[in-house]
Amino acid sequence: MNTPLAYLNGRFLPFTEAALPLHDAGFVSGATIVDNARTFRHTLFRWPDHLARFRRDCAACYVPLDASDESLIATAEELVAHNAKLLPPGGELQLVTFATPGPLGFYLGEATSGPATLGMVTYPLPFARYRRFFTEGVTLAIAGMQHSHSQDLLPPRVKHRSRLFWHIAAHVLKDPASELSWRLDPPATDASVVPVVFGGAGAAADTAIGSILVVLGDTVVAQDEGHVQDSISARVVRELCAAVGLKSHAGTIELGRFARPPLPEEERSKYPQPSELLLAGTGFCVAGVRRFGFRDRCRDYAWPGPVFGMLLAAWSDLVGVDVAKQFIGEGV
Repeated sequence: MNTPLAYLNGRFLPFTEAALPLHDAGFVSGATIVDNARTFRHTLFRWPDHLARFRRDCAACYVPLDASDESLIATAEELVAHNAKLLPPGGELQLVTFATPGPLGFYLGEATSGPATLGMVTYPLPFARYRRFFTEGVTLAIAGMQHSHSQDLLPPRVKHRSRLFWHIAAHVLKDPASELSWRLDPPATDASVVPVVFGGAGAAADTAIGSILVVLGDTVVAQDEGHVQDSISARVVRELCAAVGLKSHAGTIELGRFARPPLPEEERSKYPQPSELLLAGTGFCVAGVRRFGFRDRCRDYAWPGPVFGMLLAAWSDLVGVDVAKQFIGEGV
């Protein structure tokens, strides 16, 4: 078959024919748990970690997942193997796995709901989307606040389908009528500008595509997982730190201070000053931040920084692929 396949509720079918009924809870209520993994050389990277997180999040959100790990692994591998054959030379895939509580019976006047919905789809990894991360660096722009706490009914660490507040975050940066609009050069239409949303305390901050990490001297600090989405890519970064002789730990970071101009010399000793900011995400692995700003204020960071360079090289060694070349178009 010369068309991409999808997997939905126990069977493979052409991607264009895969659809949820309009009374599925994933559509009606946005009740969807999701995972996004990628391939290197057409093999899923850290798939057991992604699968474990997916199963944990389904359980935490009362979304039934009856399929065994063995079944999910076999399904994912079969789907990737088929769809990878349709890629151009050098292409890679992103695998999206999702689960919902299933159809809601009362929408059709039925007494029962379900069964649960389970699906997998793949997309060609969009190298062009992240290319500027590797040619110009990342620009982070604060777009607002979304209150979150580890004790919330829906904990911030859960990876779910609703992207509404990220949709809003991206648009307020472009809206000239918004007080949060991005007023610096480059403009917010630049693909390298990534919206940042802070949690209720103002300390934890996240993006829709990756986790922010801070470099303090010889230490890479990841954010406390209780206040941001659980990031497998951030875990990989912390593991790679040991391989390149860096320290790493998770903790609370006042990221808002790092979007302002540097403190006067006499005040710097009171607060730790980052030498680099990093962004870690499934699609692009790890990228260096060049600018971090809020409205008309910002701080520029040296890019590419040495820690970013070491971690990018270590990631490339880990997967046997030059990650940067995949995105800038050399050797793809």
